[in-house]
Amino acid sequence: MGLLKAKPEETEVFTVARNHEEFPDLALQLNGAIAGRWAPLPLDRADDAIRASAAHDLEIAIVAVSDQDEVDLVPVVRVIQAARDSGVKVLLVAKALSPAGLHQLMRTGADDFAPYPLPEDALIDAISRLRSAFSEQPKAEAAKARKRHGIIMPVYGVAGGVGATTFAVNLAWELALLSKKTDKRVCLLDFNFQFGSVSTYLDLPRREAIYELISDPTDMDHDALSQALTSYKTRLAVLTAPMDALPLDIIAPEDIAKLLAITQASYDFVVVDMPHTLVHWSDNVLRMAETFFAVLEIDMRSAQNCLRFLRALKAEDLPYEKVQFALNRAPGALDLNGKARAKRLAESLNVEINILLPDGGKGVQSSGDEGLPLAETQAKNALRKEIRSIAQSIFEAVIAEKAAVVQ
Repeated sequence: MGLLKAKPEETEVFTVARNHEEFPDLALQLNGAIAGRWAPLPLDRADDAIRASAAHDLEIAIVAVSDQDEVDLVPVVRVIQAARDSGVKVLLVAKALSPAGLHQLMRTGADDFAPYPLPEDALIDAISRLRSAFSEQPKAEAAKARKRHGIIMPVYGVAGGVGATTFAVNLAWELALLSKKTDKRVCLLDFNFQFGSVSTYLDLPRREAIYELISDPTDMDHDALSQALTSYKTRLAVLTAPMDALPLDIIAPEDIAKLLAITQASYDFVVVDMPHTLVHWSDNVLRMAETFFAVLEIDMRSAQNCLRFLRALKAEDLPYEKVQFALNRAPGALDLNGKARAKRLAESLNVEINILLPDGGKGVQSSGDEGLPLAETQAKNALRKEIRSIAQSIFEAVIAEKAAVVQ
């Protein structure tokens, strides 16, 4: 899992440096002041980690720079911008940096500056000042980062075992990979409160805070959501199912809408793994969704359940046009019989099946058992390639829409 797999809920301060050994006093002073609540990060990966951890308890990024970094300050600038955009305070520690380099980095968005070697208690004083500013302006910068309007993409399996969770997990991870060098943020929500398996597919712990989040909606806010979220490889925020099987009606429709709205304000892409059962809040999710993926197979179970699903949507006058059907284990190009069956299935349901997910074979099950996305274990798997292509289309559409708004 690498160096970045720190527990973001316990980390309040990140130190960022190209070479931490150049700044030994930094670790000494931090251990004396906030031992166990800070973590070092390499310069080339710090921007991703800061964005992923900003929704948790991260308050300050200490960016240590020497004259050796002045040859190319672009990575340092990128880290400071990531922190600034995420509402994280930046303390710049400079060692033999020229006035011009220091001026450039301060203008980029650093909040405070300390020279290195550090004077006695200089680091502690600087952290105290930044924390005071953090509390006096109730996370104003973090609130700014929340001014997003993420697209909500639920994934619903019309029958058990059709691969909906596999699709949801891998779609979210592919979007997270595509967002690596941007300010985009991705969140995966497991709304199957009884037997959700997202945590199994990503080998993540289930937290007690998840039960508190959904059982006491009066206290539901950004902070409560942050405490319930888990980070997968610092790039993907995940709300797993609770530790115990809970009734699906434990949360009211208006509270599901509130939870989605809070998530939508903090993330650009929100993938929701839905339960197989239609519940009293399913329509709220559909109404708030940009696209609602319905995963099915070429079999009688999928066909009959899909008919019931469509009738329920039309009876309640719900926006069924948002539903995008995805055929899993779709026939290959040379399987003429299978392609004919797929065509008859679409005609009998009177729907268009635009997404054809190939059979990933045993590699899909193996990946799930290992608790890793397909990109990590089966990069050349046909299913992985197709999901990546879908994620790429979604990502490019969002980027293009944002660019059009700016113009």
